Amino acid sequence: YWGCSTNVNNVETYAAIPMILLKGAAWYSKIGNWKAELDENGDFKRTISGNSGTKVFALAGQINNVGLVEVPMGTTLREIIYEIGGGISGGSEFKAVQTGGPSGGCITKENLDTPIDYGNLSKIGSMMGSGGMIVLSEHDCMPAMAKFYLDFTKDESCGKCTPCRIGTRRMLEMLEKICDGNGDEKMLEELENLAVTITDTALCGLGQTAPNPILSTLRYFKDEYIAHVRDKKCPAGTCRKLFTLTITDACIGCTKCKRMCPVGAITGELKQKHVIDTAKCIKCGACIDGCPKKAIIKD
Repeated sequence: YWGCSTNVNNVETYAAIPMILLKGAAWYSKIGNWKAELDENGDFKRTISGNSGTKVFALAGQINNVGLVEVPMGTTLREIIYEIGGGISGGSEFKAVQTGGPSGGCITKENLDTPIDYGNLSKIGSMMGSGGMIVLSEHDCMPAMAKFYLDFTKDESCGKCTPCRIGTRRMLEMLEKICDGNGDEKMLEELENLAVTITDTALCGLGQTAPNPILSTLRYFKDEYIAHVRDKKCPAGTCRKLFTLTITDACIGCTKCKRMCPVGAITGELKQKHVIDTAKCIKCGACIDGCPKKAIIKD
């Protein structure tokens, strides 16, 4: 960089180095899964395999306490989400936690007691990656989540190899069709086969890990994909082309939804039941958030 020798490291690494220099590698390695000891010559040795030290995670999503958290290696996902994060926001039900950034995978409640380290996360279909940890609830759609991350990795592809350059685009196209209700069960098979092929044939780490969100959600949440392609329904109610908004008889005609609608899709008189024009409705959900009687539902 600027014609000079350059040392490129993660900021997290630089943050850990001063304390390691001050207190020594043995001290740092006592934190986490390793047990550090000195042999008869006073040299440092490891007695239990694992990962030592601490790890910083960016805790976000459907969680009460968001922010950066630093935990010893070996801390469980359950401890991070429920003890540090304060549990799922809004009293919703936990669905999954996505770790490792756009190239990571989703971890289900069955694996919440997994001690966090590089090997364990890899075994259950995810990765440590950038340290991102996004908590998902029952209101999050897994195919839509995979689509969101793939849209990012598709743009990040350098374009050198065909599996990544073309394959990520084809996977994104299939996910868009699935989330729009235009997919079928054969497409799910094609999507999984393509994801595996890209993992095996891409030249670099970006391409090899880009299919991870797809493979992990197909592995743990295939029922949601099937609902999208077979029933044309989004169980989480987030894919806009797969639901309509309806005002029920619980409506008291307060006009709040009518006033909040950004496109004027709701009509009705004061103290009378209102109606949504589905042709105009953009399904933004503003009316649902504003209704004091929860009279607006997704069909």
